[in-house]
Amino acid sequence: MKIHKIAALFLLSSGLLLTTSCEKDLLDQSNPNAPDTSQFWKTQDDAIKGVYACYSGLQQYACYGHSWQFMAARSDESYSQSPFVELANFTRFITPDNNFFISSFAWNDYYRTIFRTNQVLTHVPDIDMDATLKNRLLGEAQFVRALSYFDLAYFFGNVPLILVEPVVTTRAPQATTAQIEEQIIADLTAAIPNLPLSYGDAEKGRVTKGAAQALLAKTYMMQRKYSEASALFTQIIGSGQYDLVANYLDNFTDANENNRESVFEIQYVNSPLDVGQGQDNASASEGYDRPNFFGPPYYSFADVQPRLWLLNAYTDSTTAFAPGSTTRHMIDPRRDVSIISARNPDRFYGKTFAELIVERNYNPNQQYWRKYLNDRTRTTPEDFTSGINFRVIRYADVLLMQAEALTELNRVSDALPLVNRVRNRVGLASLTGSYSQEAMRQLIRTERAKELAGEGTRWFDILRYGLMDNQAGITELTSRDSDFTNFRLGVSKLLPIPQRDIDIDPNVKQNPGY
Repeated sequence: MKIHKIAALFLLSSGLLLTTSCEKDLLDQSNPNAPDTSQFWKTQDDAIKGVYACYSGLQQYACYGHSWQFMAARSDESYSQSPFVELANFTRFITPDNNFFISSFAWNDYYRTIFRTNQVLTHVPDIDMDATLKNRLLGEAQFVRALSYFDLAYFFGNVPLILVEPVVTTRAPQATTAQIEEQIIADLTAAIPNLPLSYGDAEKGRVTKGAAQALLAKTYMMQRKYSEASALFTQIIGSGQYDLVANYLDNFTDANENNRESVFEIQYVNSPLDVGQGQDNASASEGYDRPNFFGPPYYSFADVQPRLWLLNAYTDSTTAFAPGSTTRHMIDPRRDVSIISARNPDRFYGKTFAELIVERNYNPNQQYWRKYLNDRTRTTPEDFTSGINFRVIRYADVLLMQAEALTELNRVSDALPLVNRVRNRVGLASLTGSYSQEAMRQLIRTERAKELAGEGTRWFDILRYGLMDNQAGITELTSRDSDFTNFRLGVSKLLPIPQRDIDIDPNVKQNPGY
């Protein structure tokens, strides 16, 4: 289901009210030709288009298309040597400008998306239409709103909680992270009964029951409510809807999207760039921005790179024998899918790393992200129109989170088979023996780092582990990522709220330290 942005044109202008700075006389004027709620929200087709616009919000440049990728890249698995110094500093916890576009644009676009979901949740209940479809569409909108608030809460902390379609004078209360979490839980709890387990091919990509259960379980994990999370993971695993695909690579290309391992992904399409990335109109690109910024030099801007510790972590003495070989290579196969380096024997954009050292002056001691690149299907540089879908939640993530929940519940022996299931998929032998709770905890953390490398989950992992809450945790993170020497306890875990919003509404308080 490739969601087209044209659906967004049927909705009201979705500018975040908190950022409105127009003069009152301008606000009082109206365009008689502009669509409004007196013309829309009348039919079943209107309801369907309204929900398309919610999905389109997540697809946008400043949500998952671009900004989310950089905000999540501040974890210890990545670093930046970008010549765009302000961007590099952003990943190093140096943010002198509270309106820096990566985070401030994301703030705007998340609230634009929430605005759309609130329109759906306000108007669709009054439309005379098929009741089952109506409830499903409301569930989809509730999921999108919950996902938007999930990201806002864990990137920005205390944020305005808007649950109704606002008007010009609306000033939303600034909720605590705990209050935002409770709203996420409420939205997802309401959505789950109305969402199907699966869709037909024409509707693939829509929110399923499993996706809502997984996001709810992830929220419980962030709250360290392991029993509640584990119960949901058990339902997902027992549903029979998901499995690990045989080829790990199939999770990161456009050739096998919305597959059995996909729990929820953002839909992108390789379409012509008519207006510019991030533009929300019918003629704008629906392409994915990340490959143009996270790949190797010349083929991308190379703004974000993986840390060396992660590259080194892929040594594994249980690796299966290569075909026809009696020598264990001891390299976890996920390394060469995830990272481009001089150690990787593959070809990238038609070239080996050795050839790129000669032809493009590559540094043999540098490594670059490979996931989500188009290097296997093109020899030219990336652009802003990649058609690869971004997988927000994969089944492997679910299995490893269930293993983590079970470990925290001291059910260590039940956790190990789930870890082995993920390892076995890439040819790694099963781990055996008994583990203490702490040993299993560390094993799962290592396995998550390798399985989910470069997918943005690491930021939420180290947040959930509590590593950014005390000096001992920062010391551990700094041992892997020197950027954490700039980390300020009580400050850097959260991004600054855009200053322009605070200037407009003094009731919105800035995060500490900014």
